[in-house]
Order: sequence, then structure tokens, then C-alpha cells
Amino acid sequence: MKNPVAELQRTAAEYRQKDAKDKRRYWTDLVLNNALYILMLIFVIYTAAEKPQFMTLGSFANLITQVAAYLPMALGIAGCIVLTGTDLSAGRVAGLTAAVAGVFLQKTDFVNKMFQSLPAINGWWIALTILTVMAIGALIGLVNGFFVAKFSLHPFIVTLSTQLITYGIILWFFNLNGNNSQPISGLSDEYKTFVNGEMFRLGNVAVPRYVAYAIVLVGIMWFIWNKTTFGKNMFAVGSNAEAAKVSGVNVFWTTVLVHTLAGAMYGYSGFIEGARSGSVAINSGLNSECDAIAACVIGGVSFVGGTGKISGIILGVVVLRLIFVALTMLGVGSSSLYIIKGGIILCACALDMRKYLVKK
Repeated sequence: MKNPVAELQRTAAEYRQKDAKDKRRYWTDLVLNNALYILMLIFVIYTAAEKPQFMTLGSFANLITQVAAYLPMALGIAGCIVLTGTDLSAGRVAGLTAAVAGVFLQKTDFVNKMFQSLPAINGWWIALTILTVMAIGALIGLVNGFFVAKFSLHPFIVTLSTQLITYGIILWFFNLNGNNSQPISGLSDEYKTFVNGEMFRLGNVAVPRYVAYAIVLVGIMWFIWNKTTFGKNMFAVGSNAEAAKVSGVNVFWTTVLVHTLAGAMYGYSGFIEGARSGSVAINSGLNSECDAIAACVIGGVSFVGGTGKISGIILGVVVLRLIFVALTMLGVGSSSLYIIKGGIILCACALDMRKYLVKK
């Protein structure tokens, strides 16, 4: 006959072991799931100790301006990732729209102006330019979304194709009217003031107007994602397209509209980038989609689909720009920056997949 006391003691010991194992797993998961944030925090502390100017108001203002510049593209590409896809054409679309905006908004008396017949620049013309470049981006996004949704092609293949097509259009555009692939310069003061005009100063660094535009854009995207039927449908399709279709969601149009909205964001990014850089070259926007994808994954937008928050995207952009600002301040070369950027993307995707497999 079994000893009841011994049985109770054995059961209690098993529960204690299970409890200890669960605690260890909890802390292990907590550390691994936040490993990037922990490592980046350590890196920021190290940078602040080595370079005290890293923690000044001027450095903070520089960070804000960079975040505001890179955030729109991340907000656009995040929707594609929510649908378990991506968009490799984002950087080239931003480059094309930056070129279009630059041509539309060159100084009227600029000697090498590509289109002499364009009207004088005023508020209405700037507004029309913004709408035009966003429409161009939206059109390319619509093409991406159509081929993904209609023919069930992988977004990687579709957007790689449109990336190459867009680059071809850029090469053609830069050779119009005898420009011979020269950078588009001579941008008007009205254009640069509209984008880069000073709002206020932090330390000795001016905070430009496009920071305010980025805040408004974040509010609009938050509303679309969280308060509209389209936003709910996007997450439903990303979580399970078949289940969403059975529930009455129009998967085709949801996919098309997500990519179209993303393209419009790339167009806006190009408009801002043209004025920020002061001129537009053939390679403007090259590989900028890598930064956007990395920021999204760091911010919790999962490639598994159906997961993501606007606040997480903002955090991801902030963290990524913070790292690049710190590395630049520490004197790290551009070649090393590419290596680190690739490593961050790889680690972020691996940790994201680990979280998915643990939940599964």
C-alpha cells in the first residue's frame, strides 16, 4: 500500500520543480523577447559615457528630425508586413517622387531648370505637388497590391519587379530635356522653407516643420489602423486571409488598398527627402526600405502577420535612428553601418519568429 504522506511530498516536490521551471522560462522569454532593446540600452549608456554631447538638447533635436523624416515610409511599409508581406520598391518610389517634386519646385529663374514652362511657385502649387507625388506612389502601390491579390504572387517577387521598373523610370526621367543624369538641384526657397522651415530650437539645433507634419501623419495613420473598418480588415487578413474571407472581408480590395496607402506614404517621403537633401540624385532613396523594415520589426510588426501598433512603429524608428546617431558620433564608418544594419534586421526577424513559435 502506498504511503499517502510520501505521495503528497512527491507531488509537492513536482509542483515546486514545475513552478521553478516556469519562472526560469518566464525570465528567459522576457530577456530574449526584449534582447534588442536591452542591448541597445546598454549601447546608449556606453555612448553617453564616451561622448557626453550625445545627451545634449542639440543631439535630441537631431534625433527628432531624423525620426520624422524616416517615419512615413515605415508607417507605409508596416501595413504590407501586417499582411505577411513586404515592399522592396519603397526606396525607389521615394526616389522617383523626390525627383518629380524637385522638378516641379525648382526655382523659376534657375538656369538648368528641366521644365521651363512650369508656373511660379506658391502655396497652391506646393499642395498640388504633394498630391501629385503621393498619387504617383499610390499608383505604384496599387499595381503591387493588384498583382499580389489577383494572382496570389508573393509580395517579394512583385515589389522586386516594380523596384526595377521604377528604377528604369528614374533613369529615363533624369535624362529628360538634356539633363544627362545630373542631380536635380536649384530647389526653390518656398519648397525648402515649407519642409525645413524652423518651428523652434532645442539647444543650438532648429526643429523643422516636417516634424509637425509627421505628427499629423501619425495621428491619421493611427485613426485608419484603429478606428476604421479598413484597419480592422487589414489585421483580419494578416491574421488569416481564409478566415477573413469567410467572415465577409473583401480580401482582394483590402490587400490592394494597403499597398496603395503604402505607396502614398512613399510618395510623401520622397517629397520631404527632396527638400531635406537640397537636391535629388538618381540613387536618392536607395535601400531606405531596409531601414523602414528594420524599424517595423524592432517595433513589433510581425512578419507572421496580423500584429502591429503605430506606437511600436514609432518606437522602432526611434531606436534605429538612435543607434545610427550614436554610431556616427562614435566615428563608425559607413561600411560598418551597413553590416550593423543587416545584423539588426536578421536578429529582429529571428527574435520575432521565436516569439511566434513559442506562442504556437
